[in-house]
Amino acid sequence: MKKFKKTDIISFVLENHPNGEEILTQFGFHCLYCPCSQMETLEEACQVHEVDIDSLLKALNK
Repeated sequence: MKKFKKTDIISFVLENHPNGEEILTQFGFHCLYCPCSQMETLEEACQVHEVDIDSLLKALNK
């Protein structure tokens, strides 16, 4: 599986991680398919949702 980084766009994660939607939802990202999130990086989304980027990346890259 690809290693994800903070500059990856949410839509990229959803397309390339088999459990991406589930993991992002667990971290409080509930509007994964709204137009804004399709252009938002993981880092930007973490700032908006007050999520620790390192914890999210650890979960995505297990």
